[in-house]
Amino acid sequence: MSGQDAVLFANSAFYAAFSGRDHDAMSDVWSKTKPVSCIHPGWPVIYGREDVLRSWQGILRNPNSPKVKVHNERVVISGETAVVTCIEELNGRQFCVSTNIFVREGYTWHLVHHQGGPANVDPRSLEPSEDEKPRGPMN
Repeated sequence: MSGQDAVLFANSAFYAAFSGRDHDAMSDVWSKTKPVSCIHPGWPVIYGREDVLRSWQGILRNPNSPKVKVHNERVVISGETAVVTCIEELNGRQFCVSTNIFVREGYTWHLVHHQGGPANVDPRSLEPSEDEKPRGPMN
């Protein structure tokens, strides 16, 4: 698995935990050895693993928490750090632009920062044009 694929896998695990309202899985996604922080839309910055996970526990327990679909994931890796930017589609009608920062711990990537904020963007407008799409033997 390439580094980019491994980071996307970790990012997918984060959103699977969110959509599945799975606190144990959410806990597994976040770093256990590095400082962590999180900024939910409209909230102040939350610092520290315990407080970040407590915030997620409240969100995951809330029956009105949105279902999340992710679009337009982009990965930048620099050494042991990776940044994923994406568009979150919430309940099919609202959008947030999000940044997820991961660090490599051993062979896996773990989240150290998540920030989401409202965006007035249709993720389909950000899809690559036909000229930008990769070309290869299967295309």
